[in-house]
Amino acid sequence: METSGVGGKEMGAKSRPPVTDGALHPSRLLLKGRIYGRRTGHLPRSGCAGRGPGSLIEFNQENDLLWEERIRERTTITELTQIPHELFSESGIPSSESTELPVDWSIKTRLLFTSSQPFTWADHLKAQEEAQGLVQHCRATGVTLPQSIQDPKLSTELRCAFQQSLIYWLHPALSWLPLFPRIGADRKMVGKSSPWSNDETLQHILMSDWSVSFTSLYNLLKTKLCPYFYVCTYQFTVLFRAAGLAGNDMITALVSPTTRGLREAMKNEGIEYFLPLIKENGHKKKTSGISLGHGEEQSFSDEDEEESFNWLEEMGVQDKIKKPDIHSIKLRKEKHEVQMDHRPESVVLVKGNNTFTLLNFLINCKSLVATSGPQAGLPPTLLSPVAFRGATMQMLKARSVNVKTQAFSGYKDQFSLEITGPVMPHSLHSVAMLLRSSQNGSFSAGLYPHEPTAVFNICLPMSKKLDKEVIHKELANCGLHPKTLDQLSQIPLLGKSSLRNVEMSDYIYRWSLIPK
Repeated sequence: METSGVGGKEMGAKSRPPVTDGALHPSRLLLKGRIYGRRTGHLPRSGCAGRGPGSLIEFNQENDLLWEERIRERTTITELTQIPHELFSESGIPSSESTELPVDWSIKTRLLFTSSQPFTWADHLKAQEEAQGLVQHCRATGVTLPQSIQDPKLSTELRCAFQQSLIYWLHPALSWLPLFPRIGADRKMVGKSSPWSNDETLQHILMSDWSVSFTSLYNLLKTKLCPYFYVCTYQFTVLFRAAGLAGNDMITALVSPTTRGLREAMKNEGIEYFLPLIKENGHKKKTSGISLGHGEEQSFSDEDEEESFNWLEEMGVQDKIKKPDIHSIKLRKEKHEVQMDHRPESVVLVKGNNTFTLLNFLINCKSLVATSGPQAGLPPTLLSPVAFRGATMQMLKARSVNVKTQAFSGYKDQFSLEITGPVMPHSLHSVAMLLRSSQNGSFSAGLYPHEPTAVFNICLPMSKKLDKEVIHKELANCGLHPKTLDQLSQIPLLGKSSLRNVEMSDYIYRWSLIPK
């Protein structure tokens, strides 16, 4: 079955709309010219027609305007036995391999590691080991383990480093409320106590404290004492990155997903921003070639539209075409902008000094906080790998499970380690480094990303190539392990996707991406 690159509908020979003598709607005729005209010459071979090479895995994009987190709360024996090789082949996406993992800027809600060797070393830390792990984190002590640890359970250094890797910082901190994820979290918050929802004075206090914490984080980022942080609202997420990370020589902020209203409000505040997933022609943004989902038409620029009319004149049918007026063109452009809303293509990039303007905009933005529903009056969640003013230290939850799985010779032991919570990029890399040593370079992992943040893996335009030595020197006090800093300094290569399955064998990583 062949599909079109426009709406994903069946497109056979019989589906061609008949040519009539009456006036045709310009957009429909332009669309016909795009697909069946002499400039194309043939039917598209798949639902990915019209997309760039980096978009071949996007055909499963859902039509929902808001993503909902699909994290499972329990680990089943069936799930544990499916993590290794099978998922790599079933996903249909080619995997890659290297001695290092690619950088993944999406926030994970859950990690599930499996191995033929036990994870009992991660359980029941002694009081001294727990305290040492906290101190190592606060003092940003980098721990380097040997390539292989013979008896991980007896390795105090390993257990302290594991404790250190689970720490993150959060604001606000309300133990009875799940503060991440915020997008699509209304169902999880229904029935929870929120005394501020109808108390304007309390709401003002909460927002005042939040503004102080947000400003503190930005100042740490600007002085390169914080590598990055997230602002998680009920509608969108913002990733702030320090200069030197992801191949950029200045502070950057990515906002996703956005709406036309939010982009207009940012423009009115004087914030210069870019749409990195929308092709540009000079200073003029083009949305041609960007798929906006099933049942929706592709956007066309003015140049493409004029080109199509010239083509119709060559055919001698221009008299039968009703050329749209200025108002029709404006309305259609606005429709295309709205169609882009809430989708990965709507991601906004802000750079340099404009990030400070974005900070002030977010602090004063009234629509940043929900006015109704379970999240009414609740400030956005701030997530950071380092401490900041008003932050609370939090721990990712970790537990190990041992099960018996069927094998050719009977049953064998299968060991797993599950980590839940907002797993940020530095934590994923830190834990992977520890397992490299503790599991003798052999383990598998299933990664569960918060889908709205997967688009943070896009490659941004760079003005110049950065010197790694300079980056390490300038960000030496940002609180990250040198190897983790080196990974986060890499140019993102995953596009709008994120890591889904990872396998290490003989100290070599293999991975596959989640379909988009």
